[in-house]
Amino acid sequence: MTVGGVIRVVGLALWLIITLFPLYWIALTSFKSPGTINSYPIEYWPSEPSLENYVSLFEKSSFGVFLGNSALVAVTAGAVATLIALLSAYVLARFEFRGKGPVLIAFLLTQMIPAFIALGPLYSMMSDLGLVDTKPGLILVYIAICIPFSTVMLRGFFENVPDALEEAAQIDGCSRLGALFRVLVPVMTPGIIAAFIFNFVNCWNELFLSVVLMNTDENRTVPSALNGFISTFNIDWGSMSAAAVLTILPTMLMFALASRWIVQGLTSGAVKE
Repeated sequence: MTVGGVIRVVGLALWLIITLFPLYWIALTSFKSPGTINSYPIEYWPSEPSLENYVSLFEKSSFGVFLGNSALVAVTAGAVATLIALLSAYVLARFEFRGKGPVLIAFLLTQMIPAFIALGPLYSMMSDLGLVDTKPGLILVYIAICIPFSTVMLRGFFENVPDALEEAAQIDGCSRLGALFRVLVPVMTPGIIAAFIFNFVNCWNELFLSVVLMNTDENRTVPSALNGFISTFNIDWGSMSAAAVLTILPTMLMFALASRWIVQGLTSGAVKE
């Protein structure tokens, strides 16, 4: 192996260690008993692994409710945003109309503006509509946030699908909408799955809006619940680490199970032939 190859391997190994060590430390802390978390000397593997943090997490808080709320909000918002983005991306890819360029620019600009800038008007609007501290209200906000990125992403997939497929379906008697869902959607399945997973992960991990808009435990999501383990004078490291592990697992499993479709979807929409 050349010197450059050795440097590259060493650099990648160091990067991998730096990236994975925080995850390892969170998992390690979650399996320590509360009395040994801050003990010295530091234990890099618990001498007596314990599930006490996980048990107390569900006994002392409504963490099961928080997980259910996050799953409901993330799945619903991700699915609806992906469906709306699918239709809007189809229009932007297949039709020419006045203002098409500015619409695309507007979609991109929304990704550059921090959400907290619009927090005042957003909270006022949601309060007037009676949607503060409600799951439907949070779902609507997340849908609006996810649509621009998903639209731009799916537009690239549509542009990579030949028009001949759609035209052949229409010759055989399909309407334009029928050709979309019967012919184009099956071809674009990897891209649609990739868009949904990105939407799901963004909604699952979002903290700022969920903290502001959700006030009661029955509607609170996991990120805002994790924030609740930090008090003015203390941090419950054991429970917070256990909660973090349970929060990370769904997204890890989703990426692991759907990695083939994610990679296929991203690469198929990356280059227009």
